[in-house]
Amino acid sequence: MITIHVNTAKPYDVLIGNGLLDRAGELCAPVVAPCRACIVTDDTVAALYADRLDKSLTKAGYRTVRFVFPHGEESKSTEMLVALWEFLAEQRLTRSDCLFALGGGVVGDLCGFAAATYLRGIRFIQLPTTLLAAVDSSVGGKTAVDLRAGKNLVGAFHQPALVLCDPQTLHTLPSATFSDGCAEVVKYAVINDRPLFDRLASGALTSDTVQVIADCVQHKADIVCADEFDKGERQLLNLGHTIGHAVELCSGMQISHGSAVAIGTVTAMRASVALGLATAEELDELIALLSRLALPTTCAYTADELAKAALVDKKRQGDTVTLVLPYAIGDTRLYPIPVSSLSDFLQKGLTL
Repeated sequence: MITIHVNTAKPYDVLIGNGLLDRAGELCAPVVAPCRACIVTDDTVAALYADRLDKSLTKAGYRTVRFVFPHGEESKSTEMLVALWEFLAEQRLTRSDCLFALGGGVVGDLCGFAAATYLRGIRFIQLPTTLLAAVDSSVGGKTAVDLRAGKNLVGAFHQPALVLCDPQTLHTLPSATFSDGCAEVVKYAVINDRPLFDRLASGALTSDTVQVIADCVQHKADIVCADEFDKGERQLLNLGHTIGHAVELCSGMQISHGSAVAIGTVTAMRASVALGLATAEELDELIALLSRLALPTTCAYTADELAKAALVDKKRQGDTVTLVLPYAIGDTRLYPIPVSSLSDFLQKGLTL
């Protein structure tokens, strides 16, 4: 088992290792003493893993209830958030109790935001079951739900009490869902880890999954600890995301988050090449790796369509939007541009 300490204002550990799901009760008890435990999950994950988690928690002395909702991004909504609040109130959960987010990014975001706001804040534990959640959304304390206007527009910073990652849960993922997570893994390599990029190109995601997850979590922990509330360096983690969220919105949320981030990352790199900041050779390397991981690298939407969608992104500040540009694989920098120039910039990223 690998332990990574996240030294935020409320510190916690991320535990990564095969077989940890069945040890959840024993591993959680030293952090959150046995109490009322609400397992929050979607219907797909519930069928696979909820009974195992329930058994482990019950054995350790927790008294469990479950809130199960339909899988999919559509459930990351204000309506589902209210339903979860009402369930917690009906079950009489108190601040001494705990929520357990069992699932992918939608589960973690919804459960985390409910934990941040129910009774003005109660504890929650993340148990990611997708690669995307394991390396990204379960760590760092960002929680949110979507509005019709865009993704993650209502949320709060609320750090978990513990993150428990069992990579064996990834074995039941559909290949497309695993690929989604690969986009976030590649993101970390492009941000600041050229050796990780080279390992990924050599197949480390399948040959050394536990260590790759740990490397990504360590990168995120380092950045989050330096900038917990997203005022500066943490914005580097948005590589591919401003454009990616616009792609998702343009598609009516039919393009998955990981696929959209892959498109957004390539678009940013292509624009960087057009501006003379990065090399065409490294752009080719990025496209080759993403293609090998079954991720898209081209965009079906126009620069004007993407720019319009990006204007509702939460990273916009007044008349400026801050993008993340790769200057090289392993070297990314914040690149603020005027909103009025966004369409022209995106055009550079779509046509090289």
